[in-house]
Amino acid sequence: MIQDIAPHRFDNTYRPERHALPGDVALCFAGEDILMCVTPAEDALPEASLPSLSTLAALFPDSGSALPEVLSEGQFLFEIDETAVYGFSCERVQAALPAGTSFPEDTERFRLIPPRQLRSAFRCERHEVFTAYTALHLFRWYKENRYCGSCGAQTHPAKEERALDCPACGRRIYPRIAPAVIVGVTKGDEILLTRYANRYHSYHALVAGYNEIGETLEDTVRREVMEEVGLKVKNIRYYKSQPWAIAGDLLSGYFCDVDGDTTIRMDESELKEAVWVRREDVDGQPDDFSLTNEMMMLFKAGREPR
Repeated sequence: MIQDIAPHRFDNTYRPERHALPGDVALCFAGEDILMCVTPAEDALPEASLPSLSTLAALFPDSGSALPEVLSEGQFLFEIDETAVYGFSCERVQAALPAGTSFPEDTERFRLIPPRQLRSAFRCERHEVFTAYTALHLFRWYKENRYCGSCGAQTHPAKEERALDCPACGRRIYPRIAPAVIVGVTKGDEILLTRYANRYHSYHALVAGYNEIGETLEDTVRREVMEEVGLKVKNIRYYKSQPWAIAGDLLSGYFCDVDGDTTIRMDESELKEAVWVRREDVDGQPDDFSLTNEMMMLFKAGREPR
């Protein structure tokens, strides 16, 4: 799955005292789009890779050997292989560049990429996709909590842990993680596969949805299956979890058996397809990044938890 990046190592220890180094990763965001270094290829998909601070510094003609001030003051996010990852807004970098420079349009190497396209439209190493997605999750949280939701005062990073403090009312804000479920609904040697409506990707998936206030995760499984396909389920059993940073989620995977009537009543506002598929006919997703794909392939191989 996307978080399985060994031998690379993800370290989310909070290190606000760390000073930026030229070899550190610099991720700039414009809305949800991520700035990547892109190398075209004649006979293959273009290659996308993470830019470094020194790569971005080359855009500043008078920076010399020192990092420009705007790049030395990025938001520390985490480390990959002891290399720090810093977040920036493209607007902030643009404002610091020489007048008349349009960033990144006036550069040949950089391109803003919608994050989901990193999985399909570019060749990108797994650990770099994971880094970009996780950085987006954290940077989005910092941006959305610049002001206190209780009193409106400007927030500041806490010194001792990854949190934001309000100096006016004392509120402490932690990164938001949304719990959600992925559900493999089975009927003997068949599994329920879906295709979501109005999504960028069109391949098969499983029933999925967010946990709501007052629910256990098992309650969420029952409700989401009933809402999306009109089925009751039983024998709910946990399989595995996955951080899915692109949506700020922590996914919990469950298998369960259909209980009683197997007639699918599809919610057409959520899905464009919901069908029972035999093990041997299950088609996987184009990559092995997702918990959904792993669960589908587990069922295809007859190895799902009983």
